[in-house]
Amino acid sequence: MSGYQTPEDIQTVPQLVALAPTEAKAFLAFNHACARGDGVVPPKYRELISLAVALTTQCAYCLDVHTAAAAKAGATREELAEVAMIAAAVRAGGTLAHALLALRLFERHATSCQSGDNKEPSA
Repeated sequence: MSGYQTPEDIQTVPQLVALAPTEAKAFLAFNHACARGDGVVPPKYRELISLAVALTTQCAYCLDVHTAAAAKAGATREELAEVAMIAAAVRAGGTLAHALLALRLFERHATSCQSGDNKEPSA
């Protein structure tokens, strides 16, 4: 679907804030606290971390905001590329970690089926 997410969508943030002002105020305060420049983690690293998360969550708007902020903070194309690879590796690692859980759950369910307990698993 072409045009599903567009940069212009970000212009509707004020409308969303107006529709849920209490929640928006809390979120924006939290977001600003995390984006502050006077923390132990320098602004460039904050933006590179934000980019890694945006890549992992696949948030197009976050990518737009944080690539601009990372460039402004002095990040390089090479740093962005490494961050992308790190994010991909961590996400892939999460898949493998969940495979361990899936194996354990499978064994439990397979054992249950073999013992005659054919109940449907609950979600």
